[in-house]
Amino acid sequence: MLVLTLILFFSVTLQAEEIGSVSTKFKMLGANDKIVIEAFDDPDINGATCYLSRAKTGGVSGAVGLAEDTSDASIACRQVGPIVLSKEIKKGKADGDEVFKKSTSLLFKSLQVVRFYDPKRNVLVYLTYSDRIIEGSPKNSISTIPIMPWR
Repeated sequence: MLVLTLILFFSVTLQAEEIGSVSTKFKMLGANDKIVIEAFDDPDINGATCYLSRAKTGGVSGAVGLAEDTSDASIACRQVGPIVLSKEIKKGKADGDEVFKKSTSLLFKSLQVVRFYDPKRNVLVYLTYSDRIIEGSPKNSISTIPIMPWR
């Protein structure tokens, strides 16, 4: 019962739209290991979309949700429409604002995207990284969106 509760708690996150994937390792049983490309819109900023590429473990354990994905991920964010920043976003937080989170193991590990605002350059900075309750990974990737008038 506790495991089911934890799974439901950690699965309530922003959903990304899968754009495509490529196989990286053949598995005799279950799905192959893959690199998955997903897109999500920043929930707080209309006109900002991020694309994530991330590793997804296959095999039998991956098929039943027991595999732990590696911390390998990359991000590219783009302005896809007019962007108007609120006072809260311009104020920002020192540790960033969470805009996306996805579980990458049955328990305790997740892939996150946080947003920072650089007022001096009028730029949004998106950082993706993987963390665990005990120990995270130093693997990370960033992308920026300069705020410019929309044509």
